[in-house]
Amino acid sequence: MTKCIMVQGTSSNAGKSMLVAALCRIYKNRGYNVAPFKSQNMSLNSYTTKENGEIGIAQMLQAEAAMIEPSIHMNPILLKPKGDFTSNVIIQGKSIGDMNFYDYQHKYHDTALKAIHESFEILSEKHDVIIIEGAGSPAEINMRKQDIANMEIAHMADANVILIADIEMGGVFAAIAGTYVLLDDYDRSRLKATVINKFRGNLDILKPGLDRIEEITGEPVLGVLPYDETLKLPEEDSASLTTHVFAEDKDITIGVIRLPKIANFTDIDPFEYESDVALKMIGVNDEIGDVDAIIIPGTRNSTEDMYALRESGLAQKIIEKSSEIPIVGICGGLQILGNIIHDEEKRESKHGTIEGLGLLDIESSFSRADKIVTQSIATIPKNLNGIAGEIFKNIAGEEVTGYEIHEGTTELLSSSKLLNVEKGQGNNDDREIDGASSGNAFGTYFHGIFHNYNFRREFLNYIRVKKGFEAKDGEDPYETEKDYSLNRLAEIVEENLDMDIIDKLLFE
Repeated sequence: MTKCIMVQGTSSNAGKSMLVAALCRIYKNRGYNVAPFKSQNMSLNSYTTKENGEIGIAQMLQAEAAMIEPSIHMNPILLKPKGDFTSNVIIQGKSIGDMNFYDYQHKYHDTALKAIHESFEILSEKHDVIIIEGAGSPAEINMRKQDIANMEIAHMADANVILIADIEMGGVFAAIAGTYVLLDDYDRSRLKATVINKFRGNLDILKPGLDRIEEITGEPVLGVLPYDETLKLPEEDSASLTTHVFAEDKDITIGVIRLPKIANFTDIDPFEYESDVALKMIGVNDEIGDVDAIIIPGTRNSTEDMYALRESGLAQKIIEKSSEIPIVGICGGLQILGNIIHDEEKRESKHGTIEGLGLLDIESSFSRADKIVTQSIATIPKNLNGIAGEIFKNIAGEEVTGYEIHEGTTELLSSSKLLNVEKGQGNNDDREIDGASSGNAFGTYFHGIFHNYNFRREFLNYIRVKKGFEAKDGEDPYETEKDYSLNRLAEIVEENLDMDIIDKLLFE
């Protein structure tokens, strides 16, 4: 029979995802067939599985920690916020449309719960151990009847719960005690232990508080996890960009436009693993400054973000920079680089059709009935136009992989394609070409394009050589250090938490 344990938090961003990933790696290393599970996730950072369905990026990372293929059943409900209390609702990987929060909670509750049960059973048939992640806080008592993410799932899975709290948020002891107090006896019976996360300083100072919280809750504190700045793992959602510290003062600086509706910003993660590369997040009201390239990432609303770029004046600054440095667009960023984004029915925003930056001679539109969700493969053509031809000439003919999540289509005018599609969608229903290239700009619908080491290496080597530095080669630092970080994360948990208690909570 499958054994389960659940990690819940006193708040969002308390460390639930990372603790689940660590436990997945720990029990995988012990020889168990482990899977992660998060019944409901709200995130704009999503990943496309081999089933061509969307899940939260955190569950993809947790699957990597467990050394298994990510599946839609690891995150059966994904909510992608669109603003105005409305989200795109994704059930077992497939979008069922947009829904306001009230209707989803009250009219779709039973349907969502049925999908959760089904996905959990599918995972249970294949795995010895399931590490479950909650969402937000279980103490949101105003929504307990509609809960399908925390205690309802703990009861469904017959799972003991570890509560994790982030000490950096402040009020950590109050958050722990308050969570216990607000739950009724039935739900509180599932809470079996507490973990404090992100501690910096002398543990002796904290000990009186740990002792007191054990008295209050009647349950053990498993330990205190230190804050480790050397770990490099994908962030789950855009809220984390506010606190994330990016490296500065490197040989190369890549400017990343922090769009108001930014999504899938894990596309830039591989650059953080490059020892000579700094990332500079540029908000719509910021100056671009001295950067060597600009990336316009994905967005959940390209027309609204294009409007914000133009209103703030940042659009004109990007256009001016395009005469000096490469400008790259990914998914919604590709659309923004074009001449116009057609949205006559105002499906994206109230702004409807809007002019783009005009750096690529393309036109995009929102007329497709269904969202494209697919893993994709393409080859780099020979004789690419513009700066892309110079950058990628040494890897022409090579394959690149990625994943696509988009509703828009794009037509080339005088700009040339960036990729030849072998598997996937690309720009339109012809499924032959992807992206566009001309002048100093290029773009693609392929999320994860810079996760391809050769593609990223050639892009950076172009900049390195141009600035008088040596080109680099060798192993992919992203793949090497990401796996190191997962192993190190597991080590930190084993070194600082009482694993004997966790074993008992899981197996007894």
